[in-house]
Amino acid sequence: MPVIAPWSAARPAQIPPQRGDADEAMAAGTTVDHLTETYRAHYRSLLGLAALLLDDTASCEDVVQEAFIRVHSARNRVRDPEKTLAYLRQTVVNLSRSALRRRILGLKLLSKPMPDMASAEEGAYEQLERDQLIQAMRGLQRRQREVLVLRYFADMTEVQVAETLGLSLGSVKAYGSRGIAALRVAMEAPA
Repeated sequence: MPVIAPWSAARPAQIPPQRGDADEAMAAGTTVDHLTETYRAHYRSLLGLAALLLDDTASCEDVVQEAFIRVHSARNRVRDPEKTLAYLRQTVVNLSRSALRRRILGLKLLSKPMPDMASAEEGAYEQLERDQLIQAMRGLQRRQREVLVLRYFADMTEVQVAETLGLSLGSVKAYGSRGIAALRVAMEAPA
């Protein structure tokens, strides 16, 4: 019996030889069994059946070829050769269902984002705000910037900032207040 080669994705339009070719092969002395003849004659309809159940051509071709292989492996158990096409069709349907189940299972097993995680858009927006804040901070006077960085980014108290910078507590409060006002103006200004 001739071996039917798997159809590659590079040649999706190629189909197995039709019934007339099987007659020529028999005339040439090659034995072609009923299953192979049925497969060749109904390849397109089997492919169409798989296409109704699956969404891509490669999967459909794989299912139809696998159906032929499975029915061929069990051909000795087929009691009525006239039901060969029915066996092929049922095998195509079963294999298509299995392929869909595997896909669904694969989708269920994909990791899902945690509900409290920020989306990519939110992360990008936060990055833009952070960049804008850094630019605004660079535009502040040196002492205002130092006070705000130590107070809000280093999480120091006003007393600790005053000690670190060698300023009075009143000066730290004044620089901080003016710095926040300047940041507010800079952040609200259109970019």
